[in-house]
Amino acid sequence: MLIELELAGRRWRADSDYCFDLAIRLEFDGPQPRFFAEHPASAAPMLSGSFVGSVERGASCNCDVLTLAPHCHGTHTECVGHVTQDKMQISALTPAPLMLAALLSTEPSCFAGEEADRVISADKLAAAAEPWADDPWTGLVVRTIPNGPSKKTRSYAGPCPAPYFTSDAMRWIVQRQVSSLVVDLPSLDRADDGGALAAHREFWGLPPGATDATLAERAQALVTELAFVADEIPDGLYLLDLQIPAFACDAAPSRPVIYPVTEIET
Repeated sequence: MLIELELAGRRWRADSDYCFDLAIRLEFDGPQPRFFAEHPASAAPMLSGSFVGSVERGASCNCDVLTLAPHCHGTHTECVGHVTQDKMQISALTPAPLMLAALLSTEPSCFAGEEADRVISADKLAAAAEPWADDPWTGLVVRTIPNGPSKKTRSYAGPCPAPYFTSDAMRWIVQRQVSSLVVDLPSLDRADDGGALAAHREFWGLPPGATDATLAERAQALVTELAFVADEIPDGLYLLDLQIPAFACDAAPSRPVIYPVTEIET
């Protein structure tokens, strides 16, 4: 099946049989990515009276209870309710529409000469986006370099475990009118930024320190973290399909899928 998208008087086509899955498969009984959590996500048979939800243990069916924190275990999407008292729900903002997205690769730079403190700057993003600067994409997928398969199982620990976005980088993203941002990092912000979550607030159009969702100028925007973009997927334009369950909370496990697009001459 062919999918056609029309934006700003231009048209693109994607083949629904050809796509790339950017979600990290969460192995409940094996290695898995983890951020800001002492324990990994887990699965155990449900217990109800004499019933134990395991065919291996004699039950008629398998029925597991899953324990995880969406923000900490695997690929997830979050909304402005992540940083506000209003507790806006991800289910109120989804299903997200299909959108034209740019996939960009960038190598974080050392911040103020600190080798362990690496940042994604506006200059780097603008340089990576230059070939598609005039295209009307509103989705953005950022792949950081180096990009090894260890990202799929990395436990992010320590005071600054991963690169993060500078304020100018986030302002550049906002100025590009990106409404769905997908990153292969555990957070947009520095892990120990004193609780400011400055990049998150910049993305949602919140004043520094604000916790009132009604102040957010971009309350409909979505952030997807802990994705993985394999090396064989080239930078360029894609159709982004963000698959999210209808969870009544500020974040949920998610599955961003991208389809290569070809512009159709009109």
